[in-house]
Amino acid sequence: MARIVKKSVAPIYLAGGVWLVYAVLFPLYRLSDYLICAVVSIACFILGKSIWPDAVLITDEDEDEPAAPQPPPKTREEKKSTGDPQLDRLLEDRERAVSEMRRLNDAIQDEKISTQIDHLEDATKKIIDQVVAQPGKLPRIRRFMDYYLPTTLKILNAYDRMGATGLSGGNVGTTMEKVEEMMDVLVAAFDKQLDDLFGEEALDISTDIAVLEQMLAREGLGGLTMDGEEKK
Repeated sequence: MARIVKKSVAPIYLAGGVWLVYAVLFPLYRLSDYLICAVVSIACFILGKSIWPDAVLITDEDEDEPAAPQPPPKTREEKKSTGDPQLDRLLEDRERAVSEMRRLNDAIQDEKISTQIDHLEDATKKIIDQVVAQPGKLPRIRRFMDYYLPTTLKILNAYDRMGATGLSGGNVGTTMEKVEEMMDVLVAAFDKQLDDLFGEEALDISTDIAVLEQMLAREGLGGLTMDGEEKK
């Protein structure tokens, strides 16, 4: 607790008024005149302090400790831009999708479904990161971004809502079983989408390997092991 004293200014004004009134009514020619006026003004000041005492304010702050500095107002964090509006939107879509997957993962208690959602989240991030690194591949994930990913989230949201009902039969039970069966297909589809993004690179590497093997064979180096010995 801290005590803050707010001094009253009324006694000061009263003492000052004594000097003003005394100067008007009585001449201040001698030293004794000033002494008399000073004594009267002091008496009035003391009287004023008793009539208008200083105010004491009590606060919760410790008077021995300085007030903690106030944090600066929060500003909206500026997101880094890739310089390409399409890629920026793609990254925003990724963040929204990943955030929704994590929310659903926390809400859905089924261990197998939870593991599969983790897999889908990881695959989604890798797919989009690969396109951001090589923007020329953007057209190849249009269907994934426009249909497969949002539909997957829609299905998982429905599974979450139905699971919250506590019902295990009827339409709810049948639909939840279908979603559980579909999750294996979705995991495979997401992995296939990621693998397809490396198709051209895999073909290029295969071509380079084939050409390298031919050149090594012509130089008589094709049948050697890493130790320089001929393969058996």
